[in-house]
Amino acid sequence: MRARTRAGASFVSPAALLGLATAAAAGAGAMYYLDRDAGRRRRARIRDRSTHLLHELNEGVDRTRRDVQHRTTGLVQRTRARLSHEPVSDHVLHERVRAAIGRCVSHPRSIEVAVDGGRVTLRGPILQREVAGLLRCVEGVAGVQGVIPQLEPHKSAENVPGLQGTPSRPRRGRRPDVLQDSWSPSTRVLSTLLGVGSGLRARKHGVLGPLYGVLGTGLALRGLTNLPLARMFGLRGGRRAFELQKTMTVRAPVAEVFRFWSNIENFPRFMQHIKRVHRIDEARSRWTVEGPAGTDVEWEAETTRVVPNEVLAWKTLPGAHVEHAGTIQFEPANGGSATRLQIRLAYKPPVGAIGHAIAKLFGKDPKTAMDEDLVRMKSLLERGKTAAHGQTVTREQLSASRT
Repeated sequence: MRARTRAGASFVSPAALLGLATAAAAGAGAMYYLDRDAGRRRRARIRDRSTHLLHELNEGVDRTRRDVQHRTTGLVQRTRARLSHEPVSDHVLHERVRAAIGRCVSHPRSIEVAVDGGRVTLRGPILQREVAGLLRCVEGVAGVQGVIPQLEPHKSAENVPGLQGTPSRPRRGRRPDVLQDSWSPSTRVLSTLLGVGSGLRARKHGVLGPLYGVLGTGLALRGLTNLPLARMFGLRGGRRAFELQKTMTVRAPVAEVFRFWSNIENFPRFMQHIKRVHRIDEARSRWTVEGPAGTDVEWEAETTRVVPNEVLAWKTLPGAHVEHAGTIQFEPANGGSATRLQIRLAYKPPVGAIGHAIAKLFGKDPKTAMDEDLVRMKSLLERGKTAAHGQTVTREQLSASRT
């Protein structure tokens, strides 16, 4: 365990340090989950999450199986179509071309398609930068004998009715799965297996071992999270790196529920992770929440939209440790006696998806906190009381604090 230098001084070996760290982590975990007061709830949460994980694993296996089956069938059909010398009817070819155009141009409805004897004529306005891609796309359709372009290229969509509403992202045609932001289930499984295999064989590659280890880790994480690496590590995506949605119905009128959410000073009374909310002015407020290891995290937020009894929206101001934005929509339900809430939360955790995964492991991620707080909110509005911070909170207490 200990080694000695030439001068006789001793030091702790890396293996011993690793053993000590493992023992300390095991002890901390035992204390956390065997706690007399909160241990039962924590163990129950672990069981629930384990069951949920197994359910997601089964669904993932089923999705992967279907994806492989569909891709294999599609590959066989495309190969058979290219090798077949049977003529393709103009009607079938027209539908194939129309489907392909939708992946190649920004405004597929502006392109007219005419098919005669396997030869395709294209007419209509189009952005000049998309002409070459459109022709390549149509020429690659199985059964096309030739392409006759009669297009009207334009440098910009300005003053061209058929090209209005240009999307923010140009169409790129059919791209390989690995070049897209979202991967298919089969590609994710293959990436994960390759990553794990590369990581396990890293030691056998000598000097290049660390490079193989990094490459394997990146492939495995990309496959497991289905997120681009830049977004995974929080390098892009802004406050919308992760998005959560929740819909629930509360047995209380819309006006009462909206008034409840509009009074942010009451949030610390029933939201477990919020310690203080100080209203700076009508739009801005300063929040103090419970962070990891008992630390406090503060940020300032501003209300971006308020439509009484309909919409509340907010976002954090620059400098927040956890950038986020949210929207709550209020809709009458059950003839006006209840309220349907549609809640959307977008946030960017520190260190991207890695920080999100670590926080989720310990039950501190925004999804867990939001679900628990919404249960307490529903109890307050429907039953008139709930429990937070180890104390019972009643609706009368919140009403008193508004006066």
